[in-house]
Amino acid sequence: MKKEISLLMLIGLLIFSSCASITKHSARSEKGLASYYANKFDGRKTASGERYHHSKLTAAHRSLPFGTMVTVENLRNGKTVKVRINDRGPFVSGRVIDLSKKAAKRIDMIRDGVVPVRIKY
Repeated sequence: MKKEISLLMLIGLLIFSSCASITKHSARSEKGLASYYANKFDGRKTASGERYHHSKLTAAHRSLPFGTMVTVENLRNGKTVKVRINDRGPFVSGRVIDLSKKAAKRIDMIRDGVVPVRIKY
């Protein structure tokens, strides 16, 4: 009897966690803070295996699939940029995306360094 209950609880937990991860991305947008890559990362390999280039419109996200196209809106000025996810991160609380330098320039965030954004995918 205890084994049956434990098994049912485990199955329920697996179903719940699967639904939770689906729900996270089914909203198709997130709000949070954006930062951008420092120059020292130019030419280094990303989590996807490709090299980071500050002159490309790319970004890092913790969980979106590599290749996902994301529109990032700077909530301070309304400017937007479309980027492709090719890396993992950022790993700083509150931040939802790390942008390439070119993407950061497009939404006018270089001076501020970190800005509030909405991302849509």
